[in-house]
Amino acid sequence: MTTNYRIGIDVGGTNTDAVLMKQGEVIAATKQSTTQDVTSGVEKALNAVIQESGVNQEDIKGVMIGTTHFTNAVIERRSLTKTAVIRICLPATASVLPFADWPEDIKDIINAGSYMVKGGYEFDGREINPLDENHIKDIALELKQQSIHSVVINSVFSPINTDVEERAAAILNSVYPDCKVVLASSVGRIGLLERENAAILNASLLTLSEKTVDAFSMALKSCGLSCPFFITQNDGTLMKAAFVKQFPVLTFASGPTNSMRGAVFLSGKKDAIIVDIGGTTTDVGLVQNAFPRQASTNVDVGGVRTNFRMPDMVSVGLGGGSKVAFTGDNAKQQVSVGPHSVGYRISEEALVFGGSQITATDIAVHSGRAIVGDASLTSSLNTDSVKAALTKMDQIILETVEKNRLSSAQIPVIVVGGGSVLAPEKIGSLEVIKPNNYAVANAVGAAIAQVSGEVDKIYHLSEVTREDALSDALNIATHKSIQAGAKSNSIKVIDQEDVPLAYLPGNATRIRIKVVGDLEF
Repeated sequence: MTTNYRIGIDVGGTNTDAVLMKQGEVIAATKQSTTQDVTSGVEKALNAVIQESGVNQEDIKGVMIGTTHFTNAVIERRSLTKTAVIRICLPATASVLPFADWPEDIKDIINAGSYMVKGGYEFDGREINPLDENHIKDIALELKQQSIHSVVINSVFSPINTDVEERAAAILNSVYPDCKVVLASSVGRIGLLERENAAILNASLLTLSEKTVDAFSMALKSCGLSCPFFITQNDGTLMKAAFVKQFPVLTFASGPTNSMRGAVFLSGKKDAIIVDIGGTTTDVGLVQNAFPRQASTNVDVGGVRTNFRMPDMVSVGLGGGSKVAFTGDNAKQQVSVGPHSVGYRISEEALVFGGSQITATDIAVHSGRAIVGDASLTSSLNTDSVKAALTKMDQIILETVEKNRLSSAQIPVIVVGGGSVLAPEKIGSLEVIKPNNYAVANAVGAAIAQVSGEVDKIYHLSEVTREDALSDALNIATHKSIQAGAKSNSIKVIDQEDVPLAYLPGNATRIRIKVVGDLEF
């Protein structure tokens, strides 16, 4: 009899973590160094958990991968494709052009020109102008002559009505079949410029996403796995591999989200503040109803303002490898902790491992808070200095946690991550929970992830009832989640907003609904 196992992998900047799970139980776990090509590190992690568990490869039914590959490409300005933008809008929105507020370095790499075309919609779906189809054909010919293979089509209020974007894409593909087209309505929410920016980043990453997804597929095959694999996205849910090839931007910030979801699963707490302490940074966020609270403001990615969903996180430069420095004499000694870190070199440079750099881990070991390496190697540290450094570290964590509290309610703080040995037993007045397998919570979060669907749309309540509008939005979100791989009978609503827009005519209201469901293997 076969048993359903699943593997969760989280590829971080320093470590690649993996867990093999069976019905919610961690059977095997590993930490491997992240490699420059990413995939060989994934192979090592896969082989490690398979060998440790003794499980047959054919019994593994799915692999879930969280990766920073695409985020790093934007931040490091590498592997990005030249992309043109067609904005369907005239005579509206002509005052601010595409790429208007982008940093010059990434703008120079991606910008392949922008075109303004007649067309688009009002907030309620009424036409501003009919689409200028001949202009679209001319643009397609020009792009073909210039060998620009990546294009974004963004129409005013396209999340309300996608018809004009889809029609423009059909015309462009009929003239230039080899061009990859991204519709802004499929990537971002309401908000013309931010949606456009998110779509441009997505289009610029399409070539890289194909190579990366194919490389992950080869890694699985080399480990003897024939099961499907999925990639985690930044709301804590999963995407099919084919879906990631189309929408790589949805993986941005999936690492911290995986940690938050894993912390919830391992602790059993659905409402809590999650503190994820790594080697360089501490990421703190709030979970409500077992999912990360989403950022309500525009999100900056590599200097580019976007509006796709991202967890509301606060990050500070405190981790296990954070450098600690003492200045001044004993009477007026000053202590600094971070933000600079030795990172993956902690096993060479920290005092407890025979190095010469004082790190936050050395402080935790000397104080007795952690048992790592050789504690005798920290004997040269002054006890009062260590206390001052501990106080500083605890203050950094406390201040970051307080920024995520929405009320005075005594909710628990769940501490996870490889650097969680730095955390005190109590943070302010809040209870601290450090669950089993805390060091690989990110991989656990990937392994237990579900599938989501979301809609963000404005309805004209003078033409449709509120109940019908909510029902329509729910149907759209449900359809999206099923398309992404969710079981139809497991879907439930986890977030719903209904906001009247008094500044628009016609009794307009903005409805946003998010649903999740279990993965259909």
